[in-house]
Amino acid sequence: MNINRKLYEQKDMILHYLRDRAAESFGEIITVHGERDFKKRASAINKAIKGTTQNLRTIIIQRSIAQSWSKEEIINNILMITYCSYVIMIEYRNRAWPYEYMAFARRIGELWEPFCKNCFDFPVRDDVELVEPPLFSEVREQLQQEIRDYIENINLAVLEKDQLIQYYDKVWSLVTSGEIKLELDLHFRIDGKNYNIDFKSGFQSNEKGNTNRLLLVASIYKNILSENNECLLFVRAEEDDNNHYLQTLKSSGIWDVYCGNETYSKINTYSCFDISAWINENIEWEKDLDQDTLAHFNENYLLKYLSW
Repeated sequence: MNINRKLYEQKDMILHYLRDRAAESFGEIITVHGERDFKKRASAINKAIKGTTQNLRTIIIQRSIAQSWSKEEIINNILMITYCSYVIMIEYRNRAWPYEYMAFARRIGELWEPFCKNCFDFPVRDDVELVEPPLFSEVREQLQQEIRDYIENINLAVLEKDQLIQYYDKVWSLVTSGEIKLELDLHFRIDGKNYNIDFKSGFQSNEKGNTNRLLLVASIYKNILSENNECLLFVRAEEDDNNHYLQTLKSSGIWDVYCGNETYSKINTYSCFDISAWINENIEWEKDLDQDTLAHFNENYLLKYLSW
C-alpha cells in the first residue's frame, strides 16, 4: 500500500489492506487458540490489528514530517486509518467471539473516545498544547503547606497553633484516606488556560460512583488548583438520551456539559477541525463492514448502535 498525503481518499484500499493483514494474523491465532478459547482469540486479533494500525500511524507521521504535509492532510489520514481499523476490529472480534448487544454497545462507545482525541493529538489549530495532569500527591502537599503557612501567621499562641494544625491534620486524613486520580481522558492548554476533558458515550445506567468522582475531581481543578482550569464533559449521546446523572453534572456549576452535536461543535472550536463533517462524509458502517458481520448485526438488532 502506497502511503502518501492523499491516502485518506482511498478508503477501500485501506480496508482491503487491513483485512488481508488481519486474515494473516487470524490464521496464526486459530492454530494457537482452540475454538473454545474464543476470548483469547478475540484479544489476540484485536492486539494484532492495533499493532498494524500503529505501524501505519507511525509511517504517516514520519512521512508527514519528511514531506511537509499540511495539518489537514495529517488529521484526515489519521482519522481514516483509525476508522478503517475499527471496521476490521469489529469484523474479526465478531468472527472470533460473536457480539451481543451489551458488549457491542460498550465497544462502540470505547472506540469513539480515541477517535475524537485524534483531533487534539494532531490539531489543525496552532496553539493547542497537550499537558500532563497534576498528581494528587503534589496538589495535597501544596495545599497542606499553604494552610500550615497561613496558620503560622495567625496571631495565636504557639500551643493554639499546634492544636489547630493537629485538628487540620485529622480532618485532612479523613478526606484523603485514598488517592484521588486527577487524570481525565484529555488535558490541553490554549492561551494559558487548561482544559480538562472527560469523554462519555452516555449516561444510561447506574453512574453514581463515576458521577461522584467527576464532581470531586472537577472541584479540585476549579476550586483548589487555579481559576485557569475548565472542566468539559463531551458526551456522544444526545442530552435527552441520558439519565439524571448527566443532569447532576450539568447543574453542578463546575462541569460544562456538551452532548451529541454540541460535542462535535466544541471539538471543532478547540481543535479547528470539523469532525462532524468528517464523520458524515466518511463513516459508512453498513457499507464498509463485511456481509457476514452485517448479517449477524441484523439478526441480533445491533445496527442501531452504529451511530456516532
